[in-house]
Amino acid sequence: MFDCTRRPFALLAGILLVLFVADSPEVHAQTLNAVRERGAVNCGVGLGLLGFSSQDDSGHWTGLDVDICRAVAAAIFGDPDKVTFVPLDVSTRFTALQSGKIDVLSRNSTWTMSRETSLGLMFTGIAYYDGQGFLLRREAGIDTALQLGGKTVCTQTGTTSELNLADYFGAHAMPLNVLTLSTAEESRRAYEERKCDVLTSDVSQLYAERLKLAVPDSHIILPEIISKEPLGPAVRQGDDQWFNLVKWTLYSLINAEELGVKSATIDDAPRSTNPDIRRLVGSEGEFGQQLGLEKDWAARVVRSVGNYGEIYERNVGTQSYLSIPRGLNALWTQGGIQYAPPVR
Repeated sequence: MFDCTRRPFALLAGILLVLFVADSPEVHAQTLNAVRERGAVNCGVGLGLLGFSSQDDSGHWTGLDVDICRAVAAAIFGDPDKVTFVPLDVSTRFTALQSGKIDVLSRNSTWTMSRETSLGLMFTGIAYYDGQGFLLRREAGIDTALQLGGKTVCTQTGTTSELNLADYFGAHAMPLNVLTLSTAEESRRAYEERKCDVLTSDVSQLYAERLKLAVPDSHIILPEIISKEPLGPAVRQGDDQWFNLVKWTLYSLINAEELGVKSATIDDAPRSTNPDIRRLVGSEGEFGQQLGLEKDWAARVVRSVGNYGEIYERNVGTQSYLSIPRGLNALWTQGGIQYAPPVR
């Protein structure tokens, strides 16, 4: 005979089992497990933006976005070269992440509300604080964006630049002529061919595009910044463990700079008497294990790619062709707004 008094207990046990399995580390670590099994991180990057993601003639990738990918690989494998770089254009960058073609998108992409709420993505932090600006010929005699009314502006379709442009001109009651093109290269070429008077994009990209012009010094970037463009890595929603791993890899770079931990001094860091440094590099606590990594995960990262300041200066700062001032990307202790939560 069936004992109905036992059914609620069996049902409760089943529910608890489902909850336990759903909350188990194995379920939430599906991306990390796949990456380890594959032996490399699949990282989506730009098609060729100097300072952020570009490939030389030998096939070697460099740039700030590229170094974020290398940092993630170093955290997992202890080897920054265990990355497969997947170049993506504007139209395919988010679908590549959604479909699982890539594990992380590190491609000068702006963190916006709609990209998280409607695309199923999560941005893991801000690797570069940017904003939209304007590039034009010095001979135009224009020194403020408020003089651009009626000018033809080239911009790239499918980016936040289109809406920002319309908002700015509308707010200042200025007539606007827009020429939208599919890629950054097409936009720059149209500007070179004088099909438009002005080129607009993120200021970091304008610095890079200006270097590609025949006489870079004949072109200026206006002082106005008309938007907030927080750029950072993105992952798929639904895997909190992977989200935390990528997020804290980025934060480890920023914390390392703040604590004075560099690639040249990382081997001395485990012997530091500073508890913040000891926690960062794994001498104290089990913070690496909490991410599913080795205890020295952050030390691996800094040893492989340097701290955030080293990455910045090498790719877009004083040691690069771009020579972009740190500005907002300076640490919060040095007049900027780069700030990472503590490892504790």
